[in-house]
Amino acid sequence: MAEQHKSASEPSAAKMRKRISEEGLMPLLEHLGELRRRIFYSLIVLLVGLGIGLYFAKPLYLFVIEDGPMKGVDLHTFSLWDGIGMYMKFAFLIALVLVLPFVFFQLWSFIKPGLSEKEQRATLKYIPFALVLFLMGLSFSYFVIAPMAYEFTTSVSRSLGLIETYGVMQYITFLFNILIPISLLFELPLVIMFLTKLRVLNPLRLRKMRRIAYFVMIFIGTVITPPDVISDILVSIPLLVLYEVSIFLSGNVYKKQLAADAAWEKEYEQFDNE
Repeated sequence: MAEQHKSASEPSAAKMRKRISEEGLMPLLEHLGELRRRIFYSLIVLLVGLGIGLYFAKPLYLFVIEDGPMKGVDLHTFSLWDGIGMYMKFAFLIALVLVLPFVFFQLWSFIKPGLSEKEQRATLKYIPFALVLFLMGLSFSYFVIAPMAYEFTTSVSRSLGLIETYGVMQYITFLFNILIPISLLFELPLVIMFLTKLRVLNPLRLRKMRRIAYFVMIFIGTVITPPDVISDILVSIPLLVLYEVSIFLSGNVYKKQLAADAAWEKEYEQFDNE
């Protein structure tokens, strides 16, 4: 009798496990489908941005050549593809400026169902600042770091008696290797605030990571600048300040979260006492 009961219960237990597995799998598949949809939208906007960027690539190129670090220097082409490559690099930069706020909005839309209405409004306010911070990083790297790097490299070449003959793609690649990383690093405060609002990070954890973060910032500042102490310091200090600003902003968000949690617990205790 017991054996019959056991054999009868085994299929039902198996069905239950299968049902639980399917119920857990369906939300995961739905989330993956939603993420894929958000990525697809971002790629569409990136392609549109590339189209717009191709239209404005030449005016931007002329501005960089006429007013950039290598103003007055003759640039040469060493490949039939150099002109096309130059167009694509400037188009990508313009597309990145256009798509960045949209990517942050898609990220916000993806995690929106898991946020309260108050958290949704709070995190949505961060999105416009993505473009502002990126443009600030772009300006800093273009007007401060790039001229400094160019002056150092050309001074070394001249001290060696080398004849300066620059290719347009070499120059643009040199410039973009400085502009893009620094501009993206300027998004750090926004990302830190966003993750703090989601309770992924907090200022306590960021302070514990300070040594590692400082090492990474100084390493990045050393890599993207000429190998002299002055340049390294001039670039590393703003990056370190950027991290400290991120900790400060994270602290503000974290204090509000603690205050909200304390208010909720107090309200819950009053309700429980009644």
